[in-house]
Amino acid sequence: MDIRAQILKRLGATDYHPLRRADLAVALRLNGAQRREFRRVLDEMVERGEVARVRKDRFVLSQEADLVAGRIVFSEKGFAFLIPETADACDIYIAEEDTGVAFHGDKVLARLQRERRPAPDAKPAGRVIRILERAHDTVVGTLQKTRHFHYVIPDDPRFLHDVYTKPAHGAQVGDKVVVKLAEWTSRHVNPEGNIVEVLGKADAPGVDILAIIRKYRLPTKFSEQTLAEVDRIPETIPVADRMDLRGKFIVTIDPDDAKDFDDAVNVDELDDGGWRLGVHIADVSHYVTPGSALDREARSRGNSVYLVDRVVPMLPEKLSNGLCSLRPREDRLTQSVFVEFTPKLAVRKVEFATSVIHSRHRLTYKEAFAHLQSHDGHDELTRELKKMWRLAAKLRAQRFSHGALNLDFPEIKVRLDKHGKPSRIEKVVNDISHQLIEEFMLIANEAVARHLCHAQVPCVYRIHEEPDLDKLREFREYAQSYGYKVGDVAHRSELQKLLTAVEGKTEEYAIHLALLRSLKQARYAPKPVGHYGLSKKFYTHFTSPIRRYADLLVHRTLARRHVLPLAELDKVCEQISRIERTADEAEKDSVELKRLEYFQQQLSGGKLAVMNAVVTRIRNFGFFVELTESLASGLVHVSTLQDDFYNFDSVRDHLTGKRSRRVIKTGDRVRVKVERVDVFKRQIDFRLAD
Repeated sequence: MDIRAQILKRLGATDYHPLRRADLAVALRLNGAQRREFRRVLDEMVERGEVARVRKDRFVLSQEADLVAGRIVFSEKGFAFLIPETADACDIYIAEEDTGVAFHGDKVLARLQRERRPAPDAKPAGRVIRILERAHDTVVGTLQKTRHFHYVIPDDPRFLHDVYTKPAHGAQVGDKVVVKLAEWTSRHVNPEGNIVEVLGKADAPGVDILAIIRKYRLPTKFSEQTLAEVDRIPETIPVADRMDLRGKFIVTIDPDDAKDFDDAVNVDELDDGGWRLGVHIADVSHYVTPGSALDREARSRGNSVYLVDRVVPMLPEKLSNGLCSLRPREDRLTQSVFVEFTPKLAVRKVEFATSVIHSRHRLTYKEAFAHLQSHDGHDELTRELKKMWRLAAKLRAQRFSHGALNLDFPEIKVRLDKHGKPSRIEKVVNDISHQLIEEFMLIANEAVARHLCHAQVPCVYRIHEEPDLDKLREFREYAQSYGYKVGDVAHRSELQKLLTAVEGKTEEYAIHLALLRSLKQARYAPKPVGHYGLSKKFYTHFTSPIRRYADLLVHRTLARRHVLPLAELDKVCEQISRIERTADEAEKDSVELKRLEYFQQQLSGGKLAVMNAVVTRIRNFGFFVELTESLASGLVHVSTLQDDFYNFDSVRDHLTGKRSRRVIKTGDRVRVKVERVDVFKRQIDFRLAD
């Protein structure tokens, strides 16, 4: 039994009384060499929040002292939630006055306050008593000045305190700056810090995205050692000892603006009416070897980040856009998954191979969609694509019949001009060309996960745990406010019925978003606990190794090139899950920033476009709308309704005009114009166009 396990066992014993460090070492009967390791491990457990130091320097399990360790997540309104490190523990509410000197994202230790719990079935409440680890030591914001001192207003509204500072590096009022925080020990005074970088004037071209890069600590350069390693990689493609698939009709289908292509597909119809699907993924693990500088940097980056105007790649360009990218009419190394189906779509055989392919075509989704919609099926490409869709459509129908939830969301693309200014906003719909690739990637991911689990090889799995029933019931009430009859949401079939009922309706996006928020976040883990949203028992990420480190690890495992020990795998899963959430936030932040700028341009230019919108919520002070095309949300305040005086009916949940008796209710289609844009608060106000 290792030292950590011995400590946990002793502290968890029913007859244990809090002991000092030296007495605990004696109780564990440790010798001299073991005691040095004991001190290190015990300090590490205290730092992690597993063990707490209580009165007179004695040690207990944190849970025994009503102490919980985890990450603190702030709301813009001041309160916060503690997300415990143990996956099965519930979140803990932290009132604003109990957050201490914690910043958003910090790892903290909190003491449960049972007397502050508002109701027996409410979330437990807690108070931060110690900062275990600061999430970051810098903050990005705008330099401002009062009569007597300078301060920085943080860009992140969850960073609730202005930071006192002094001008440095030529910083002027109105500049975007990066501030290194000093130690903050009392919440009764504002934090302080020193300016370490000046990004430029807040409204200067490019500064807004640079501020996001700094805010989320995204890397902008690869190390010299990494680039030197990449330079030594030969350009030749070694095809020996690989399955040669260069004679197969294999294609890639990707977004219009994609620069790296890491997945390719082909389908064969079998004589008995069955199918053979081939999914071919760039063999990044051939080039990125474990322990190399390239591998270490890929692991620290975790994934590529797709900002509105650029990509922050996980791998250098020679690999991501070159040797690993499955470019058309060029030989490329791949790892292939072959899944053979019976005519009734039962999986008959699964095979894996290291391979070499020669993609026939690089298709965009728009091009693939045009071929799929074409009535002229004489050319080979159109025939092959339609054959692929016949299989994909059957797989998609089967997946939903097995309980998968249809949570497809339209994607928003903000197009920029040559000066980095937003010129238009597009909604990218998940059409059949997207669905074709999605179904094939799901099949490959599931096949790899099932194989590695049955082989009992330690592996990275993509998991999505069962949702919290209380959150699902809250969602049920929300859906019912739109007039839908919803049964017991603990049964997946009820959620499926609702999603089918809202399809194509004005409230579809709002209900999809509400459901997504009621579910747990998918994450990486070393154990296959299943994927709730996809309704799959086994699932992993295998199909995007150019842009996700998780997939690279799975490739190594599948090819038996390198298998991580379980303890290290656990740490990597936690790390890349955290990095993924940061990347998602950065990507959404960049899109939202440019979307707000787009509407700000309308205001400043005096050219207010009339836009279609849907009423999503009614309040006594007005109603919220969502734009049909850009999916931006905002408030129409009652003060802007000039045609009448409106009363709020809280029972029927609508506004009624006093004279006209006009009713404004959830789901109404309206036409609006921009009234006001607050870039800092990320808020848009609208007014009715009519």
